[in-house]
Amino acid sequence: MAAGLSAPGAVSSASSGSARFLISDLCAELEAYLEPEQVEEIYRAYLFGAEAHEGQTRKTGEPYIYHPLAVARTMAEMRMDHRAICAAILHDVMEDTPTSKDRIHAEFGEEVAELVDGVSKLTHLQFQSKAEAQAENFRKMMLAITRDIRVILVKLADRLHNMRTLGVMRPDKKRRIANETLEIYAPIAQRLGMNAMRRELEHLGFVARHPWRSAVLERAMQDARGNRREPMRNIEQAICSRMEAAGIEGRISGREKSLYSIYRKMRSKRHTFEDVFDVFAIRIVVDDMDTCYRSLGVVHNLYKPVPGRFKDYIAIPKSNGYQSLHTVLFGPQGIPIEVQIRTTEMDRVAESGIAAHWQYKSGGELAQTAQSRAREWLKDVLEIQNSVGNSIEFLENVKVDLFPDEVYTFTPGGDILVLPRNATPIDFAYAVHSDVGNRCVAAKIDRQLAPLSSRLQSGQTVEIVTAQGARPNPAWLSFVVTGKARTGIRHCLKSMQKDEARALGRRLLEKSLAALDSSLARISPAQLDQLLDNMKLTELDDLLAEIGLGNRMASLVARQLVGLDGEAAEIEGETDGHETASLAIRGTEGMVLNYGRCCYPIPGDPIIGQLSAGRGLVVHRENCRNLHEGRERPDRRIDLEWSHEPGLQFTAAVRTRTANRRGALAEMAACIADQGSNIEHISFNEQDGHSTAMTFQLTVRDRQHLAQIMRGLRRLPDVLRISRPRG
Repeated sequence: MAAGLSAPGAVSSASSGSARFLISDLCAELEAYLEPEQVEEIYRAYLFGAEAHEGQTRKTGEPYIYHPLAVARTMAEMRMDHRAICAAILHDVMEDTPTSKDRIHAEFGEEVAELVDGVSKLTHLQFQSKAEAQAENFRKMMLAITRDIRVILVKLADRLHNMRTLGVMRPDKKRRIANETLEIYAPIAQRLGMNAMRRELEHLGFVARHPWRSAVLERAMQDARGNRREPMRNIEQAICSRMEAAGIEGRISGREKSLYSIYRKMRSKRHTFEDVFDVFAIRIVVDDMDTCYRSLGVVHNLYKPVPGRFKDYIAIPKSNGYQSLHTVLFGPQGIPIEVQIRTTEMDRVAESGIAAHWQYKSGGELAQTAQSRAREWLKDVLEIQNSVGNSIEFLENVKVDLFPDEVYTFTPGGDILVLPRNATPIDFAYAVHSDVGNRCVAAKIDRQLAPLSSRLQSGQTVEIVTAQGARPNPAWLSFVVTGKARTGIRHCLKSMQKDEARALGRRLLEKSLAALDSSLARISPAQLDQLLDNMKLTELDDLLAEIGLGNRMASLVARQLVGLDGEAAEIEGETDGHETASLAIRGTEGMVLNYGRCCYPIPGDPIIGQLSAGRGLVVHRENCRNLHEGRERPDRRIDLEWSHEPGLQFTAAVRTRTANRRGALAEMAACIADQGSNIEHISFNEQDGHSTAMTFQLTVRDRQHLAQIMRGLRRLPDVLRISRPRG
């Protein structure tokens, strides 16, 4: 394919009055690495796209086809294959023209059609909000990426050109697109190791999101560059001389922090511009790995290293495949110098990430490693997708996993697990396997038992202790940081809640049926199917779960099953006196059995249950002041009693009025501990010059245990009054 080909509809520089990247330029670039028939196929895709977009213009006023050409140019610079470049040229035809996926499939094959479909937004669906639309489109794209990783490369190239031409947009739209770029697309580029693209996306997003701040920082950098030029040159020459003396050949260059990284560091660490910018950065690129470590010795002999600031990402690569040695030195006059040392291939992969797989096919191993790590991340993304309830939750969980800061931990077998900063043993357990996370009961860090909420540090060895029958604790959601852990916990809790709701629903329905001299076993399949059909439910388990969650009344369902007038029964409030037996509870029924945080019922208290839609059964003490709805809606009220052998420990509340004396609280805490209880929470309600009102939340076995604790506290001289709250 000759570089100068033209065709009807082909764009030229004359159409916009300025030099543009043309199809001839693209073909000339492609001919450097693709076969002639592949270039021919790309040119045919261009003709197809130009015809589909005929008459469409961008906000800039130029023909729309300029945008797909620019995206294809970025893909060509990555040395992508011809099908990916065809998809880049056609990436908007499904979304912005009447062209169907079947038509693209017929013209260019299934592979190109799937790539174009993966990038296209869901424009034909209606969403309740822009957030939901964004989240659902993001989910669709991420699922397409798990099938073909080239989808994200097309999308990133598309976003890059959109950001380069963002200036014509309205300010509000500009800010929204910039936010999306900084929160989603730049972190994805970093997660995939594409640092060159990530830096440009961050810069363009920062300038669009904060034009005034970026302009101020840019002027400050320009003013400071002159003062840095001479010291930087001296440092580079000193390192170069030492390396030549050691017989090491390499390339040394100075680096400058990007505007956005300076801005983020100033905000997160509350530093001034001078504190952040006054760091000299040097990159050393050598031929092989051994020379990297020799070069490290040379620079450490030249300038003293800063303790604790050395990181070996060659031995332990980052999760995106990035490899390099990082060290910080005390330079002349105490100037800190950041030094990165890597091989030529490591440098290519650091800049291009997964794109290096196509861009440097002769490089081989490191590019393959970057792509395999990306696929591992996408495998986790797919697992999150299979467990979440909606697209917004999916988006939030994936965004959590895009945090760039990482810790490197070890399994007992010596395998490395890379986790986000502030990760906990629970995050570690779910990173090993979802089943390990679900059955986790304890953790050992460096062979010592540690709380499950501990923050892991790089270099630690973590061992997870599991138990058969164990299950996640809802409290874990308050401290886990990875999307995989959060999704796994929520998925398991939802499954547990459904199982427990079905079990409770069966007990409630059997109790109501027994009051009508019937049972589920005596209900005919035809009666049950008729009721399920009327309620638009598919099976009995769904009905039982609805009852257990408080969404349907067991008494009303029972009457309908035995053929009584359910509506009349509901209106009468079931005052016919049939239901006399109380439901016995142990406290181990799970998530659908809740205890009122107003009166804190414990075994031994007379109790009443109140059905709450979506929560299940809420247990209150009979004298709780918050039982108004239970009295007004007797159909939602369930008579309860404690089982003879209640399980677990329960939370009780105690209110005290205590004299203001130093050490009084310590004496009360010691008294509570002596009685075998634990303080979960203390709140100070009111205070005057002589006394303080406090509320303790304590763990107790039953009412008798609480009575012992209260007697012990009452004997203390500083406790003036003690009681239990009633709501």
